[in-house]
Amino acid sequence: MFSKEEAQQLKKDFWSAFGQENPRKWLLYNTKIKDVSFKFFVDNKKAQVLLEIEPKDEEKRKIYYEKIESLKDILLEEFIPEAIFERNYYLENGKVVSRIWVELTGVSINRKSDWETIFTFFYDQMDAFERFFYEHEDYIKDLEINT
Repeated sequence: MFSKEEAQQLKKDFWSAFGQENPRKWLLYNTKIKDVSFKFFVDNKKAQVLLEIEPKDEEKRKIYYEKIESLKDILLEEFIPEAIFERNYYLENGKVVSRIWVELTGVSINRKSDWETIFTFFYDQMDAFERFFYEHEDYIKDLEINT
């Protein structure tokens, strides 16, 4: 078990190492669609790469999710076959978001021996998500223009 300070340092070291190994500017929050973002997540059990749709307006969240869900076959067949779609995903704080993600289980940020596996997973999956997004960007963003 790690102290709070050790755990914070380990996270800092992890993200620094990931950035050094993959010196690339990721899309993440720069989708140009308010409250639609890509995220990396890792804890002591799993790693995830996800697209989160979290507008405060419930109807807008539903529309965005359905727009991206309409591209599900393309995402699964051409980019990320393991992607999971969830219209109503409940965050720990009770907030409801829509989420599309892919997950790698059995890895831990606490085991440095897992870091290379996580880095590869992050790189490959986020790259695929970004290629999907850029290929369908005009279709996805069209909703933003009309709202």
